[in-house]
Amino acid sequence: MYREKLINKKKKKYMIKGKVLKGVLFVVLGATSYGMLATFVRMAYNEGYTTAEATTSQFAIGILGLLAILLFKTKVKKQKLKKATRKEMFSLLLAGLSTGTTSIFYYLAVRYIPVSIGIVLLMQTVWIGVIVEMIVDGKKPGVAKIVAVMIVLIGTLMATNLINADVHLDWRGVLLGLLAAVSFTTTMFASNKIAIRLAPIKRSLFMIMGGALVVFVFGLFTQVDPYNFQIFLKWGFVLALFGTIIPPILMNLGFPLCGIGLGSIVSSAELPVSVLMAYMFLHERVTAIQWLGILLIILAIIIMNLRLKNKLATK
Repeated sequence: MYREKLINKKKKKYMIKGKVLKGVLFVVLGATSYGMLATFVRMAYNEGYTTAEATTSQFAIGILGLLAILLFKTKVKKQKLKKATRKEMFSLLLAGLSTGTTSIFYYLAVRYIPVSIGIVLLMQTVWIGVIVEMIVDGKKPGVAKIVAVMIVLIGTLMATNLINADVHLDWRGVLLGLLAAVSFTTTMFASNKIAIRLAPIKRSLFMIMGGALVVFVFGLFTQVDPYNFQIFLKWGFVLALFGTIIPPILMNLGFPLCGIGLGSIVSSAELPVSVLMAYMFLHERVTAIQWLGILLIILAIIIMNLRLKNKLATK
């Protein structure tokens, strides 16, 4: 009897470990996908495509892709998904506006600054999130969070190479990169609080639709030359796949399996992947001091989320 209980306990332990490992793999692949995005956008720019063309093609194909997946789940696999109320749909569409502004600000930023710098600015969500948490939830940051924020700021100075007096970054790119970080923080908070009872695919679809509204209006007012529909064939599918379809699906699958704390740590893989992509495909120069700054930012994310993981484990 005791032996049987011990065997069952070990089986359960291995099953849990397997689920966690599976979750980590999903989150890493999702983060890696996001990390590739800016490099693809920059390559599209090099071929003469505009920010409006890149964003509108991404969101249009992204919506079609998510709709196809939703129809496959409901019609082919016969899965019954909870229906969204009008209030939930409106809330998700409204929250999704920030997904559109994040793409616009981020893609505009990498027009003026290197991709390796752009991703570092986007990762400022670490400390912006702490400020938003203070304002929205009234949570005062603990010592670990304050230390983590300080490490992020020091790491950012190193990763952007601003400690080098000879380096001059275009202020437009820096401002747009920070605006993208603020917008991305809004998306993160909204996606964790609004209509969480709905299936991830439904929530993602409504939020992407909300983002599309912003993107299409932006395209309407900024596209001066005739719209080049070739982008749908050349880059639209790639941008939609790596920016709108794969990451939300994989992360929504992975986070419940590995937990918020561990998931947030492994999702920081987006940072080195983005820098490596820029180094390999765009031949951007990344110094040793910049790599050290990137490692410091990842360390700060680990400090913040290990503490969160320990809190969840004690509950």
